[in-house]
Amino acid sequence: MNSRVNLLHPRDGLIQMMDRIYRYRMTTTSGGNLSIRDANGDIWITPARVDKGSLRRDDIVCVRKDGSVEGHHPPSSELPFHQAIYDVRPDLGAIVHAHPVALVAFSIVGQVPDTRLFHQASKICGTGGFAPYALPGSAALGQQIANIFKQNFNCVILENHGVAVGGADLQEAFQRFEMFEFTAKTIIKARLLGEVHYLSDEQLTLSRVGPPLLQEYDRGPADSREKEARRQLADFIRRGYQQRLLISKAGSFSARLDDDSFLITPHELDRSVVNLEDFVLISKGKCERGKVPSRATPNHQAIYRRYPQITAIVNASPVNGTAFSVTDCPCDSRTIPESYVFLREVQKIPFGMQFADGEDLARRMSPRNPIALLQNDGVLVLGTSILDAFDRLEVLESTAEALINSRPLGKVAPMSELVIKELAAAFSLD
Repeated sequence: MNSRVNLLHPRDGLIQMMDRIYRYRMTTTSGGNLSIRDANGDIWITPARVDKGSLRRDDIVCVRKDGSVEGHHPPSSELPFHQAIYDVRPDLGAIVHAHPVALVAFSIVGQVPDTRLFHQASKICGTGGFAPYALPGSAALGQQIANIFKQNFNCVILENHGVAVGGADLQEAFQRFEMFEFTAKTIIKARLLGEVHYLSDEQLTLSRVGPPLLQEYDRGPADSREKEARRQLADFIRRGYQQRLLISKAGSFSARLDDDSFLITPHELDRSVVNLEDFVLISKGKCERGKVPSRATPNHQAIYRRYPQITAIVNASPVNGTAFSVTDCPCDSRTIPESYVFLREVQKIPFGMQFADGEDLARRMSPRNPIALLQNDGVLVLGTSILDAFDRLEVLESTAEALINSRPLGKVAPMSELVIKELAAAFSLD
């Protein structure tokens, strides 16, 4: 968990999280509500009939354990189902209810996203539940939802309504909510491409590896090159998260400093709040003391060792590019000149290779083929600089989205071999 979030007063935590959800269009001005159950049993909840895009601290309502209400507004009309969930799940400390478009799409067709699409979704969300419809704000709705949460579901689709997600704290509830919506979006996009592939029990077991256990060392002062790399990584990770190329619990970004050292994102820290000091320095195969690096570290290390010209690597989860990774449909970069020049031939790497020592994965990549779809696990992008890697990630996602959007329009007409040869000659791609 992110202690910086958990140390916030419930008012501030709810304001910040609702702003985050609203800003990324995961709910509407009037829709959705969040709550936190305090250690003493009080419930802090967003108010009824107040613009979700401009909430202030004093808008948050406290419903005391004895039933008394403190605040300038009435509590959300959905308070009964929050209370009902807390009554049956003493382990939960926060609830997110919202109307994100992909999960609403599942709710209005009576389906639940299969979280076995990704190992992270299976781990973070568990299996999703489904609660039959009842009148919003009613005790009946609270009972319907609580009955499903009582069966130890943490992510529950509400029929013709939206979703309710619980967590030990608000950060965990949000991360489950975000991952559940990302899974739903990816399934919808992927179904436009063809049959969607889900992970088997064996594959899910294979993915249960933790961060690398590296020997630690006491590092010296940071030079200007390292400081600049930390600044750029932080800036681009924030930009990537804002553009929905990354999600809070998945993705890694690294930058080479010299032949034997590189910086990489930390293990499982919310990608939207990564600061300069959070990046982990890896030097000569050792990790700076007191930090836990991304579990993608062995892959990045193997790629840097093999290709001296590669100086930045990104693992990311852009929804359109990831949709190609869960189907057999190729992501054809021969759409517009920029796509082919930046992406070349986009390959697909079988699931499981990313959990080995990194050597096989590094052999599959190269400066001439810097893009790969990791089967059911997002994308991998190599660059000659931090900017170059991020630029390629953006181009990959734009290309994938254009290919998916073209499906209702007609058959794609890729650039001809003659055009490809012309581009290769003009941009020295061979």
